[in-house]
Amino acid sequence: MDERAGQDFTIDNPATAILREDERKIAYFSMEIGIDSRIATYSGGLGVLAADTIRSCADLGVPMVAVTLLTKKGYFRQKIDAEGKQEELPDEWNPGEFLKLLPARATVTIEGRPVVIQAWMYTVRGVAGHVLPVIFLDADVPENSGADRELTYYLYGGDQRYRLCQEVILGIGGLSMLRELGYGSLVRYHMNEGHSSLLVLRLLTEAKLDNDPAWDIHGVKKQCVFTTHTPVPAGMDQFPYDLVQRVLGGYVPLDLLKQIGGKDALNMTLLALNLSHYHNGVAKQHGKVSREMFPGYHIDSITNGVHSATWVCGSFKSLFDAYIPGWERESFSLRYALSIPKDEIWAAHQEAKDRLISYVNGQTDAGLDSRTMTIGFARRATAYKRADLIFHDTAKLIEISKGAGPIQLVFGGKAHPHDWPGKELIKKIVDLSKWLKNDIKVVYLENYDIELAKLLVSGVDLWLNTPRKPMEASGTSGMKTAHNGVPSISILDGWWIEGCIEGITGWAVGQAREEAGSDAEHAQSLYGKLEYVIIPMYYHERDDWIDIMRNAIGINSSFFNTHRMVLEYSLKAYSG
Repeated sequence: MDERAGQDFTIDNPATAILREDERKIAYFSMEIGIDSRIATYSGGLGVLAADTIRSCADLGVPMVAVTLLTKKGYFRQKIDAEGKQEELPDEWNPGEFLKLLPARATVTIEGRPVVIQAWMYTVRGVAGHVLPVIFLDADVPENSGADRELTYYLYGGDQRYRLCQEVILGIGGLSMLRELGYGSLVRYHMNEGHSSLLVLRLLTEAKLDNDPAWDIHGVKKQCVFTTHTPVPAGMDQFPYDLVQRVLGGYVPLDLLKQIGGKDALNMTLLALNLSHYHNGVAKQHGKVSREMFPGYHIDSITNGVHSATWVCGSFKSLFDAYIPGWERESFSLRYALSIPKDEIWAAHQEAKDRLISYVNGQTDAGLDSRTMTIGFARRATAYKRADLIFHDTAKLIEISKGAGPIQLVFGGKAHPHDWPGKELIKKIVDLSKWLKNDIKVVYLENYDIELAKLLVSGVDLWLNTPRKPMEASGTSGMKTAHNGVPSISILDGWWIEGCIEGITGWAVGQAREEAGSDAEHAQSLYGKLEYVIIPMYYHERDDWIDIMRNAIGINSSFFNTHRMVLEYSLKAYSG
């Protein structure tokens, strides 16, 4: 390890990089981490990205420890009734089945009383043997009151007080736990979104000298980096100062909090920006949007990726193993997919598609056909993602399906329990599936999770993504489909601005230079591409279609992966 100035490091040879606690250099904090589909500590993209990041760090030998909450009743298990109404059920899991309980305890003060935290560990082993620990924080211990034990029950549950208490546990409690566990050589604290930014307060108090009235803001900034995933102010956690004072007490003076966290309310994004030396958005466009939201801050961009070995389905793994040996260690080598024979690409895809269709037909009475072009859309169900855009003109959609070629549609995604428009969106699509059943088969699959995502991103023929600009920070579902040779048609926002080469890797909805574009304009663009380009190519120009499938792998998946992303973080954020 190179420890010049106590800051820089070099990545060890992954084959020998099984590190002790006192050799870890980076602490990665994330409110949610979707490291295993059976461990229900994720709601969607943020947690899945965090897990993919951790896996790539393990593969590359990056000396990291990750910290998150152990939400033992999960986000929620989604049930959708016959009328399309979403029901939220606890998604309970048993930590003892998957994690190791550690002996250390840490304590945080919440509303003036001590709250004890225990830690569980999950270990991620990289392809060359490097082990990366993930620490799960748990307040469900006998020393705590019943209400305090529930603080780590539900992901994004409860009211503002519950959320703030959780963020105290994650940020302040998480850093305290790392100290208790012996992680004594940490030099970087990476805040994945603002949920963990209270950790900077713990760092400030650690650096405070009793006889010095000054706070070492500069010293803390040198240690911290921050990734924002939010393209709109409404998505950022903000807490009124009366609540903050009630929960945190006098942990740091109120005037200091207002100086570093916002004048009118504690803005967790602003707190992280003010107390970190490196900030980044998660796509080039998102970096630009973030700089406009926070003028005066230098906000760089590192475009997201996905962990290739996790998201490539079985049939394509076999294909890549045969033609691109070592691809799991070097995601960049997926560019050689451009030379894989077309018939083998198609056969691998058909195997994945058959698996999806079999699953859907086994779960529903949709009666999907493996020979029909299948379009997939699976995202968090919320209004701005516009899952219903393709139904803007149902008469036109029916006309396209009857004229250009038949299509069938598969949807998935959860609405937040308090997102009533999102729930109405699910109901609308379920209603439309009944109304259209004689012309176009439409199915909405319940309880979208990691395992269902793997089936969808590999088994559909075309991936649809239609968010309202500029509200897509990055998006990673289309990156997952690209790894399985499935092209996208998407709004030019987030990562797709960088990934779309029209007619080569997929297709765009709307124009790159437009500010937003109306629903009607985007629907017209979508219908035009489907009717005159995409569907005819799928049915009548199979060689050209497979060319685009190969390009999706060779051009997009070889770049939009977390191996490349983690190397960028290592160069830009973790060293220097």
